[in-house]
Amino acid sequence: MKKKALFNWSSGKDSALALYKTLQNSEFEISCLLTSVNQQFQRISMHGVRVELLEQQAKSIGLPLEIMQIPEMPSMEIYEKVMQETLTKLKDQGVTHSIFGDIFLEDLRKYRDEKLTEIGLEGVFPLWKIPTQDLIQEFISLGFKTIVVCVNERFLDKSLVGRIIDQDFINDLPENVDVCGENGEFHTFTFDGPIFSKPIDFEIGEVVYRKYEKPKEEDSSDTACDTSASYAFDFGFWYCDLIPK
Repeated sequence: MKKKALFNWSSGKDSALALYKTLQNSEFEISCLLTSVNQQFQRISMHGVRVELLEQQAKSIGLPLEIMQIPEMPSMEIYEKVMQETLTKLKDQGVTHSIFGDIFLEDLRKYRDEKLTEIGLEGVFPLWKIPTQDLIQEFISLGFKTIVVCVNERFLDKSLVGRIIDQDFINDLPENVDVCGENGEFHTFTFDGPIFSKPIDFEIGEVVYRKYEKPKEEDSSDTACDTSASYAFDFGFWYCDLIPK
């Protein structure tokens, strides 16, 4: 009997490739795609993609979509409360595993595994420790198509946002940038490939710049985006709006 799993879906390329590999694996039955959404703007967390396009992805993939509504700058307590409530509900529906597209961030995997253990779920990481150069080439060769929707200006400039990931894009990346953006250098929206019944149709809208304010000192240890890196809030992000057709 297949193990029932939820799939943590970001809408980007790593999620798409991890889902592709999972669907090739007869061990799991995917019960739903789980995505966190910025409650205020109704856009995918970090990626800035409209919920309408997320819903089109799920429909084309043919899997139910479970959306977690998250405040824009949640405290860690609020973030974990929403996550725990959502995962507990899915566990009560028979889910035993939670699948992620993470590749090599050890601290993130440790955090995920600890939180899942508290709830009684087990994490699965189909892309774990596969070299990112191999992953991006496999992604392209499988026929996936993805567009860069967000770049961190610490690593990349405005010219890279809104571009399709192909060999030219890879060649244009600076040496200090991971080709899969695993360190948060960029985020993507995948709109075509072998997991989709039809491509997601959109047009490119405006490119906007956004910089996040550093949390106040008294709140800094209790935010879901807390980081020990002193430079984290020194840099902004370029977002490319995608408009559903």
